Amino acid sequence: MIGTIAGASGGAKWLVLSQLDRAILTNLVPKLQGPVHLLGSSVGAWRFACYAQSDPIAAIDRFEAAYFDQRYTDTPDIAEVTTRSLEILQTVLGASGVDEILSHPVFRTHVMAVRSRHILASENRFVLAAGLISAASLNLISRKSLGLFFERALFHDVRDQPPFFGVGDLPIRRTPTTTLNLADAIMATGSIPLVLSGVANIDGAAPGIYRDGGIIDYHHDLPLSDTNRLTLFPHFSDRIIPGWFDKRLRWREPAAENIDRTILISPSAEFVSRLPNQKIPDRTDFVKLSMTERMDSWRKCIKACEQMADEFNELLEKEQLAAYLQPL
Repeated sequence: MIGTIAGASGGAKWLVLSQLDRAILTNLVPKLQGPVHLLGSSVGAWRFACYAQSDPIAAIDRFEAAYFDQRYTDTPDIAEVTTRSLEILQTVLGASGVDEILSHPVFRTHVMAVRSRHILASENRFVLAAGLISAASLNLISRKSLGLFFERALFHDVRDQPPFFGVGDLPIRRTPTTTLNLADAIMATGSIPLVLSGVANIDGAAPGIYRDGGIIDYHHDLPLSDTNRLTLFPHFSDRIIPGWFDKRLRWREPAAENIDRTILISPSAEFVSRLPNQKIPDRTDFVKLSMTERMDSWRKCIKACEQMADEFNELLEKEQLAAYLQPL
């Protein structure tokens, strides 16, 4: 019954899901009946770029190893971080990844980015920062105000229309994915403002600067499921946060009708308390930890997450998943 798999933004938080991703790919994906839509923003799209390759486990292995091995100077600038991220993406996709994604027999891969408007298209960090502050401030009043600053940019597989194709609560531009633009779309949706450079003038899309899809669709407050199909959402949190600027807005929740057919799988608070530093890896680890400390912490986290993957596999094998479901 699974018709969509959703992948959220979250940077290094994805590492808590890497073992679960392997379990899903090994024991669940072979049972799926297509088409199954993959919708990812930011690192969610990078994970799904692995899912839809012919050897997805090998792709996850490459992604994890390259992500682990990120090395920077003491004070890296945007150009350095962007260059390193491009290298990681090239490692993930390899020589044939794009073609494999576009021709996958079951998965239809869709990438959600944003197209910057007005001053948010600037790469001047002071201008960009001012624009982000303005966007965050107006978002406090209304999420729809984000349309003044950004447009959704949906890069979609043309073979089958996804259930979220017609979403219209905010401005949206839709662009079919091709061999010429898929890698740029994946890079764009991971391009965090003030951390990485935006991606300019993607082939086939409207001219402009494209950035992190999580700005609008952090955890996908979208109509994810077709009628009579379900959405699987492997997530690093039990909270679905609509947009990047909503992280501290506890009252900002997804529309009930958008998640009423969603199965969310996430680590419990008790599980997270047993991880190194009692938290899921995140981008601050690059600043707060030395490279050795960061790699050691991440390695222990991934090892601990084998338990979560094992429990998921056991539930599938014993057909006990339904008994463990709780209302979302």
